[in-house]
Amino acid sequence: MDNQKPIPLKNQDNQPYWDGADRHELIIQKCESCQNYSHPPGPACAKCGSTELSWENFGGDVKGTVYSYVISYRPFLPGFQDSLPLVIAIVELEKAPAVKIIGNVLECNPEDVRIGMSVSMTWRDITNERALPQWIPA
Repeated sequence: MDNQKPIPLKNQDNQPYWDGADRHELIIQKCESCQNYSHPPGPACAKCGSTELSWENFGGDVKGTVYSYVISYRPFLPGFQDSLPLVIAIVELEKAPAVKIIGNVLECNPEDVRIGMSVSMTWRDITNERALPQWIPA
């Protein structure tokens, strides 16, 4: 694979998320104290501050709706120059509406993307070790 884009790094706070992504599964951090989902994951709950955290597996068949988006016509980072225009979307998960995940909407004309549009998560293997969650029209 010849990936020129930056590769997300695993750390102690996000490793379960990226391990799941590498298996093409969405794993979201959840607070055991207040039951709030935390995404992106961190060392403590963003809502109540508790460090009693667990991980919930949403599997590989993830649906959502476009909450907001922007169409980028210029590369902000090296490696994106061949992917323009790029639709960068915030997607609200169907099974957990409080969770919003940023990703690109692929396999769709940028002009056809709309707020409220139904999308499905798809997985792109960007290296032999790393997969990236993205979105396609449902």
